[in-house]
Amino acid sequence: MWRQLFQLSSDSDVSLQRQLRKALAAAILDGRIPLGRPLPSSRELARQLGIARNTVVLSYQHLVENGYLLARARSGYFVNPEMLQGRQEARRNHDTPASIDWQSRLKRYPSRQRNIEKPTDWGSYRYPFIYGQPDPELFPTADWRECCRELQSVAEVKSAAQDRFDADDPLLVEQIQNRVLPRRGVWADRDEILITLGAQHALYLLAELLLDRSSRVGVEDPGYPDVRNIFSMRGAEVVPLAVDREGVLPGPQMDRCDLAYVTPSHHVPSTATLPEHRRHELLERAAREDFLLLEDDYESETNFIGASTPALKSLDHEDRVIYVGGLSKTLAPGLRVGFMVGPKALIREARALRRLMVRHPPSNNQRIVALFLSMGYHDSHVLRLNKVLRERWQLMSEALSRHLPNSFHTPTFGGTSYWVKGDPELDSNGLAVLARQHSLLLEPGGVYFADAHGPRNFFRLGYSSIKTARVEPGIELLASLIRQQLDSTIERRTAGKV
Repeated sequence: MWRQLFQLSSDSDVSLQRQLRKALAAAILDGRIPLGRPLPSSRELARQLGIARNTVVLSYQHLVENGYLLARARSGYFVNPEMLQGRQEARRNHDTPASIDWQSRLKRYPSRQRNIEKPTDWGSYRYPFIYGQPDPELFPTADWRECCRELQSVAEVKSAAQDRFDADDPLLVEQIQNRVLPRRGVWADRDEILITLGAQHALYLLAELLLDRSSRVGVEDPGYPDVRNIFSMRGAEVVPLAVDREGVLPGPQMDRCDLAYVTPSHHVPSTATLPEHRRHELLERAAREDFLLLEDDYESETNFIGASTPALKSLDHEDRVIYVGGLSKTLAPGLRVGFMVGPKALIREARALRRLMVRHPPSNNQRIVALFLSMGYHDSHVLRLNKVLRERWQLMSEALSRHLPNSFHTPTFGGTSYWVKGDPELDSNGLAVLARQHSLLLEPGGVYFADAHGPRNFFRLGYSSIKTARVEPGIELLASLIRQQLDSTIERRTAGKV
């Protein structure tokens, strides 16, 4: 019985003692160990499971300390009945038909919006040209674990468990103020910085504060689909802003906007970097026509080509630019650490709104990131990361030039992706389906255009997650799949004419 109940693995990274403690706790909570029945002795359980007796002894002692077991002299260990008190049996009445029409009750339908789709199992694909997902092998595990260990002291644990109400970790704010922002030429006081659950959380907060149904907001076209969806959810009129090979075009389409969302350092998705003269033109137009600028500096750290271009915010002398950044592209998207920089009056209201939503990002996560920044680990990680990305960037350029010539412009800023324009007959949605059948992932480009019936022959290729050695064969396979799809399209058209 006990061997079947507790499935332990000596090949696991988790210790046998921890595995046994978890299995015992789960069996108690699930009611699989009867009340009043003694557990086997440590010697007997160790024999049945094929593990050391001391492992069982320490596991029993730990569960006694945590209230799961009772130790009775000369009788052994028993399940503590208090652990199961107050538990109700979950029931679901399947006989009663659903009487609520939820579709009529909902006021908004976010799931109906066009979104970027990424398979959760992208790591199992041989050629994951997927954007925004880092190579797990490049994560600075040792340095991160050291920062986590720093947080295990009694004082740190107690501090992290406290409710900060609406306050941020002071060390993290200090590091963003003194270590992160200066690299972009930006200076901000502490009360001009707000920590968010990723940059996207910052964008949502700003939409709630600055937009309503009477607002006009400009978004680059093609541009970031999620921000377009966020603004649309507020009922604002979304105005497409034209872009060219240098990024967004400051033009009359902006003049009646209340806010313009731009990605000057690295345009989404074309990767174009807005030249400095056009940045000044954009700022001058915003001042003349009195609209705000929302700068998403989403890939500022992955610049491994030439001198760094200062952020648009660094050129702003009127507090007209709201700056949003994050650490997802250099550390990991799952950490959800972002920040916004803006005038004190705006940050004060954003902080109050954040408190109503989540109070504040988890204190332990904030402190770990703060330690990681303060110990210089982030800077050294970015240096190592950019060396690998530069190598893949070069290989991507060479492979695309060889197998898909004249289909792309090499990113001048660096970054982690290429924006590819295929033959006018190419259907990137169909190509993505075909590619997945051959263990290759890419992002169809149609979702980046404001018009749902816009161009379908663009697609995005990320190279942050794919192994360096697989770049060349992956692009070669992709080129053959494109030829296969185009040939099939021509055959269908010819058959239709016949």
